[in-house]
Amino acid sequence: MDNHFEMGLESLRQKLLTMAGYAETNVNQALQSLLQRDYQLAVAVKENDRVIDQLEVEIDDLVVQLLTKAPLASNLRLVTVAMKIAQNLERIGDEASKIAKRSVELAQEPPLKINVDLARLAGLSLEMLRASLDAFVHRDSTAARAVIPRDREVDALNQEIHRLLVQHMVENPQAIARCLSFMVVSKSLERIADHATNVAEDVVYLCEALDIRHTGAKGPAI
Repeated sequence: MDNHFEMGLESLRQKLLTMAGYAETNVNQALQSLLQRDYQLAVAVKENDRVIDQLEVEIDDLVVQLLTKAPLASNLRLVTVAMKIAQNLERIGDEASKIAKRSVELAQEPPLKINVDLARLAGLSLEMLRASLDAFVHRDSTAARAVIPRDREVDALNQEIHRLLVQHMVENPQAIARCLSFMVVSKSLERIADHATNVAEDVVYLCEALDIRHTGAKGPAI
């Protein structure tokens, strides 16, 4: 394969991994700002989202260059999948900013006296993201397929958190606004798992030339 094209692919891979690192850090810091009521950290997350946005622009430009030079169909799949992964990472960054925005608002309100496991929800979603990206790096379709059913656990935990928050709102009407903010945070974490699932499906397409979206061919439940 042309050395220039290979160098372009490696640059694309490195930019994706850098973007993924920023996205994961932003999610972790956004949740930390919420749980620790850290106003300054929440503001920093919103500022850092600009770096993710810029990386997406750079990746899109590189993808356009590589598409004109891809010698094989498999290379075309790789380049287009990389662009789609970048889009999902950018949206994960947006979800982190959304959490940070709620953190800023909640830091100015009394603490919500309810124990909902947002940290576990974030952990599950980010584990899915890391596994999906690892499957991409290693071109491992089996590992990618194993990620996809894990989204059900995230959905179930998100629903449980919403149930607890609704119950708390009924019992404590003065906390309704704060509970609604926590619901938005929980939904954002659930959406991050959705984006991780999208990445895993794209890896399957990259490895197998098979589009499994909306087909039900996503592997067994775990």
